[in-house]
Amino acid sequence: MSLPDDIRACRICAERFALTRTQHRPKPIVWFRPTARVLIASQAPGARAHAGQRPFMDPSGDRLRDWMGVDETAFYDQSKIAIVPMAFCFPGYDKNGSDIPPPKVCGDTWHHRIFPTLPNIRLRLIIGASSMRYHLKTRAPVTEVVRGWRDHAPHTFVLPHPSWRNTAWLKKHPWFTDDVLPALQARVKEVLND
Repeated sequence: MSLPDDIRACRICAERFALTRTQHRPKPIVWFRPTARVLIASQAPGARAHAGQRPFMDPSGDRLRDWMGVDETAFYDQSKIAIVPMAFCFPGYDKNGSDIPPPKVCGDTWHHRIFPTLPNIRLRLIIGASSMRYHLKTRAPVTEVVRGWRDHAPHTFVLPHPSWRNTAWLKKHPWFTDDVLPALQARVKEVLND
């Protein structure tokens, strides 16, 4: 079997997911090819992605595509854009209906095998705190790292999660829209069209 097939067949978290409020089964979403130039290093698929077996097929995905300045066709072109989350399955909801964080075992199991197969990555989008801690080895607040975007650009952009839950954050930090997004969109265009 190929590496993507191995990931799709993974059931490491079956017992863990059975204990969640959603009591769902693992359905890993694998979205990468060796030719990809952009890496979206995200958190984990949401409930809609889990149901549809496609990453970011929700309002968060709409917002992320807007931030990147790409349409759905470009975004879902696996030959150009790889989506490698901290967990490949929807982690589920806890008893209060809140999102469960991505299980660490997923990244620990697969990332060391995946990243060597992506030799053409020229731009990394690090989305959310879990991904930031893993890829940048920092526990600094997300706002602080996003604000220091020039420290990582042009090869890496750290982004808050594009969830509707972060709408207040976006309003509170207009510099993100004014400064970060134009630079991000220019870099995405450059990398995809090169």
